[in-house]
This record gives sequence, structure tokens and C-alpha cells, in this order.
Amino acid sequence: MLFNSVEFALFLPLVFGVYWLLNGRLRWQNAWIVLSSYVFYGWWSWEFLGLVALSTLVDFGVGLRLNPERGLSTRQRKAWLGVSLAVNIGLLGYFKYAGFFVQNWVDAWAGLGYEMDASTLYIILPVGISFYTFQTLSYSIDVYRGKLTPSRDLVAFAAFVAFFPQLVAGPIERATRLLPQLSSARKFKYEQARDGLVLILWGLFKKVVVADTCAGYVTMCFTNTGAHDGSTLVLGVVFFAFQIYGDFSGYSDIAIGTAKLLGIELMSNFKTPYFSRDIAEFWRRWHISLSSWFRDYLYIPLGGSRVGRFKAVRNVFAIFLVSGFWHGANWTFVAWGGVHAVLFVPLLLRGKNRKHSKGVVAQGRVLPGLGDVAAMGWTFIMVCAAWVFFRADSLEGAVFYFERMGNGLLTRPLISRSALLFCGIMLLHDWFHRHDERMPLKISSTPLRWLAYCLASWLILKGLGTPTDFIYFQF
Repeated sequence: MLFNSVEFALFLPLVFGVYWLLNGRLRWQNAWIVLSSYVFYGWWSWEFLGLVALSTLVDFGVGLRLNPERGLSTRQRKAWLGVSLAVNIGLLGYFKYAGFFVQNWVDAWAGLGYEMDASTLYIILPVGISFYTFQTLSYSIDVYRGKLTPSRDLVAFAAFVAFFPQLVAGPIERATRLLPQLSSARKFKYEQARDGLVLILWGLFKKVVVADTCAGYVTMCFTNTGAHDGSTLVLGVVFFAFQIYGDFSGYSDIAIGTAKLLGIELMSNFKTPYFSRDIAEFWRRWHISLSSWFRDYLYIPLGGSRVGRFKAVRNVFAIFLVSGFWHGANWTFVAWGGVHAVLFVPLLLRGKNRKHSKGVVAQGRVLPGLGDVAAMGWTFIMVCAAWVFFRADSLEGAVFYFERMGNGLLTRPLISRSALLFCGIMLLHDWFHRHDERMPLKISSTPLRWLAYCLASWLILKGLGTPTDFIYFQF
């Protein structure tokens, strides 16, 4: 079920109404979340609900086995953690990467002159499998590490795994944060629900008005690259930067806002990333739930930056390459991750990777200084260059796109005035909300605030038409 669909517009009020009618009966509320979440996911394909249920049962059972009260040895505890890792990563590997590895195996032998009689596996990728797999894995790992007491409530745990607002595209929540909220009574708060509705409105604006408006121009550039001058292709990459940001952060805003309606707080997933002054700051502000997951469960266990320089560089490349591969079974995503690693390493070696870890650009000021403008501009250019690999269908396509960008770079580009206008509105909004990105459309004047609500609603309704998938559904 899509957030930007009529079905969801009917689904959410029903879920909300029944949920709060059950207020005071925690187990029934959680059961309603589970049922609603399974309907939400099953609207796309009921067949893959079994995978969600399997991950739920396996990790719930593993958690009980890892309970310190059972007195298992370290070896036994590792074995049970291995069960969780094998099942979850095994399912993810099969559905997402099996066809990729088979095809690359065949291509490798073909390069040596041996034609293999093998066909690429045709496997449907279950929506959201990368997200809920990482979410439930965090539970098993945290229980193993002793950071979390195993849940004895299967209903609450099932609600944690399948929580529909963030089930298919995040944020990837930690069990240490979300499970306690689902295991304790919630109270309806008007302010929380109001803030949730505003977040949903702003998320829909970013998706329907900004991202979907940019999408046509981006598709034109990337599907017919040879027909356009470099200036148009450059603008196409810039529009893709705003398309993917509006699309993905819009989804996160809707998810966070929907959870607020149910009395649940989810983590922020984006913090005005395009105002970052270097790549390190960008990754502290972009897809925060994924980057922090890799930091805590891969980068730090490998030694992080508290090891020798060679191992620190190795760890940086490991986390970025794996992050790229997480996004999809294509060498373009690996290249995208590699580009970010190359950009990050100089900061690490110079000890400047945490230079902008506190505060925001132009803290306490309306306008940034020239140094900040230059730093933000350079970072944005580098991020856009990497986006070419992310958006291209193949490495060859990405290289061709770069080649074509150098042809006619100073010519006048084709212009999409509506895309420029809406991207500008989003960028301007982000600038004035950079100190508190969690509360969008924060306008002190009541008449102006309601005018903004009405205008955003009108633009959303005008742009709805046929609902389009969110970009990150494919991951």
C-alpha cells in the first residue's frame, strides 16, 4: 500500500480510530498494529508475508534462547546468534542477490571464452526486505551483547518487526528504542497527533510535488542521454538529487508522522543533508538510520578509526561498499559507495571527519559565510557526481553520462520551471528549519501557517493522479 494512494487515505483513519478505541488494552492495541501492518504489507503481495512472519518467529525464539537466565556458554550463545544471522541474511541474500551472482558467474566464464548454459534466476524482490531484515537483526545482536532484555511478548515483538509506518522503507528502528514503546501503555496526546499530521502533509508535499515533478526530467536525461547537451544533463543530476531526497525523506516524514498518530516516536532519518560542509557531515545527515546501523554493527566491530591507518581506511571502504551493495544488486551501487569512501578517507586521515559533528551551518545566523557557501557547494557537487552512478542502469551508462556532460556544458539547458520552483521552496524551507527539522512548516503567524497548509494540500491533490512508487521500495 502506498502512502500517496486513496487506499492509504482510507486505511489510516480506520487504523487510528480502532487503535485509540482500544486504549488501555495494550495487548489488543499491539495485536491491531500487527493485523494492520500485515494488511498494509499484504496489499502489495500476500505471498511474502510469510517472510515477515518467519523473521519474527526466528528472532523472537533466538532472543529467548539468548536470555542470560538460561546460562548458556559463549559458544552456545554465538551459535544461536548465528541462527539469526543465517536465516535473515540468507533470505536477504537469496531474494536480493542470487540472480546477480549467477549472472556475474556466467559473465566471468564468458569472458574466458566458456559459454555456460545457465539462465539468470528470476526472483521477485520482496518490498522492504532490506529494511525489516536489518531491524530484526538489531534485536538479536543487541540481546546477544546484553544491551536489551529479551522480549517475552510475541505480539509486541511482532508489532516491532512489522510496524507498518516504517516497515518497507524505514527508518530502520532499533529494538532498544521501538520495542519498549510497544511494550508500554500509550496515551493520546493532541500535540503529538497534530505534529504527526503536519509531518504527513510535508512528507506528501516532498514526494508528490517535489520528487514526482523532478522525476520526468530526470528520466528524460538518464534514458536518452545522448540526445541532450551537457548543461541539461547537469541539471538532470541536480534534479535527481532533489528527487531522491524529496522521495525518501518524504517517505520518512510520513512514516514518522503516522507513528506519532499512534503515540509512537521514530528516529529522525534526515537532517537537511544538502547543507553539509563535507562528506562526513553529509552521512551524519543522510539516511541516518542506515548509516548509524552500519556504524554500530559493522564499522565499530571492525575497529572503527581506533586502529592503524591502514585498517581504518579498510574499515571505511568496507562500510561504504557494503552500504552501496545493500542498496541493490548492481555494480553501480558498489561504485556509488566507493566514490563516497574515496571522498571520506582524506577527512579521516587528516582527522577532520568529525569537524562538523555538532551544530548546523550558520548556527544562530540567517545567512552563511562565504566559506560555508563554498564548502556546501563543493560537497553538493561531489554528492551529485556520485548520484550519477546511483541513478544509471549500468557502469557503462554512468561513464557515458559523464562523457556527455562535457559536451555543450555552456549551452542553455532545457528548463523545468515547476521543478525549479518546488525544489527552491523545499530548499528554502529546509534552510529556515535546519535548527529543528523535526517540525516542518513552523510559521509563527497562524493565518500564514494555515495558508501554507492549504497551499501544500492543494498542490498535493493537484499532483496525485496515478500514485507512483517510492524510490526506496526497490531496495
